[in-house]
Amino acid sequence: MPAAATEQSSQNSGFQLDLLLHNANVLTMDPWRPRATSIGVLGGRILGMDDDVASLTAREEVDLRGACVTPGFIDAHCHTTWFGLGLAEVDVSKVRGVEAIYSLLAEAAAMERDDGSADGWIMATGFNQKDHFGEFPDIAKLDAVTAGRPLFIRHTSGHMAVVNSAALRLAGADIAGFPDPDGGVIVRDDDGNPTGLVQETAQNLIQDLIRPYPRDAIVAALERATAQYAREGITSFTEAGIGGGWIGHSPAEFSAYFFAQRTGQLHARAQLMPTIDVLHSINAAESDVFGNGLDLGIASGFGNDYLSLGPVKVFLDGSLIGETAAMSEDYCSHPGAGRGYFQADPLAMWEQILDAYRSGWAIAAHAIGDRAVGLAIDVLTECRERYGAPVVPNRIEHCSLTRPDQMKPLADAGIAVTPQASFFFSMGDQITRELGEERSNWAYRARSFIDAGIRMAGSSDRPVADGQPLRGMQAFVDRQTDSGQTFGDPGEFITAAEALAAYTTVAAEATGLADSRGSITPGKLADFAVLAEDPTDVPTDRISGIAVLATMVGGKFTHNELHAFRS
Repeated sequence: MPAAATEQSSQNSGFQLDLLLHNANVLTMDPWRPRATSIGVLGGRILGMDDDVASLTAREEVDLRGACVTPGFIDAHCHTTWFGLGLAEVDVSKVRGVEAIYSLLAEAAAMERDDGSADGWIMATGFNQKDHFGEFPDIAKLDAVTAGRPLFIRHTSGHMAVVNSAALRLAGADIAGFPDPDGGVIVRDDDGNPTGLVQETAQNLIQDLIRPYPRDAIVAALERATAQYAREGITSFTEAGIGGGWIGHSPAEFSAYFFAQRTGQLHARAQLMPTIDVLHSINAAESDVFGNGLDLGIASGFGNDYLSLGPVKVFLDGSLIGETAAMSEDYCSHPGAGRGYFQADPLAMWEQILDAYRSGWAIAAHAIGDRAVGLAIDVLTECRERYGAPVVPNRIEHCSLTRPDQMKPLADAGIAVTPQASFFFSMGDQITRELGEERSNWAYRARSFIDAGIRMAGSSDRPVADGQPLRGMQAFVDRQTDSGQTFGDPGEFITAAEALAAYTTVAAEATGLADSRGSITPGKLADFAVLAEDPTDVPTDRISGIAVLATMVGGKFTHNELHAFRS
């Protein structure tokens, strides 16, 4: 509608915007209109900018005094329930040395529960052996400090855990000769006794004693986690695995998200990835050629702007820092380190993926090692060739080690990727030791993906690593490890503008949601991050320190510290 007509309509009907943001430095991320100074919001969506809304009044007007407005940040791969639960558990990530861990656990063991008892599970999070001089806790000492209470310490990678004898005994896995589950390992000493380390699917032996988590516990975790997201400018995220496998927390996990949304306890928009384990045979008409899915035929794309289903998540392999990712060559950390392993028989996983895809599910394949990346490229290429384009993009989660010969097939298949720049600082040196210099140059690429035309979405894998988007952006730009070294090939640096795009426009494309978010464009959702400075116009070493002044979802504040900025 022309501006004059809009003004006349306003005068005749008392029409008002819901919100007008003005005196701002707006980075729209829309190439057709890259900059603006004001934004008008109506009904949770962007009505227009600058001259489009100049003649209109608003129920609420906010003078941003030159603050920078960007599209709300999108974390395309994180674990929100896990993160939120961890915020209420024993956090061992801040201490150094296993003796300090024993002290924390002894304190936790001595604490009474709400009912006055001093028993039940001790849950801890954030363990990484690199923070403890490469040492893992000794199971005998764990038994001593936990006073008979079962213990589960989640490794920061999520791909292994440390437990005590009480936990193993409850699972029946404390006896010699207890078999390893498919796709997992109960690590044992030379005498065949469990060390307390359980890898990959072996975690389920212990977690199944704890799960399913009650709905209220998951909702509380979601509220804690997404309140933190709001403080960091995150307005949308993709939850990378719910409902089953070692990453899920309850078969009814979707209902917890739905309840949290309805009660105002979900402070960011969520796209959920069910794990492929929860799909089952659907007795549809034979002509539908339906394979595996969820009841009622629900599949990728179901939902609304606030809560929807994304791809189905399938784990092909493990992790680099756990040395369980499937590699073509041995790890370099120590002799006999091996090449990791797949989570299940590759042919069985291939058929499982095809069944899900033909039933309407896009695929998000967790692939870390180059052997797993190769499997993912091959099966997703066949999916597309046999059954056509997916409703939302197929993805390779992490796509951590990508050989040069894999780049073109990856691009040709239209697969999006989610490498985590947030890993560089906390784990970059560790990964370099495990891979060696040559393969480190192929790890967690950025420039190569962009130049090949591959959609590279910003993501954190939180709580595996720091989830703050501005820190992730800086990491894409400087690739610095905690020792001050550059991780991998310096040729993989990208610009601050490209890093911002990864967390906005490209993340929206990779999640199949670009029609509604990712840029400040009329008609899209009014999801914004308000920053104290322009991340594309400060020295690169200052990007991570930019203050998030406010966050808005649908034109409503989920975080607001503008008063501090004004003073």
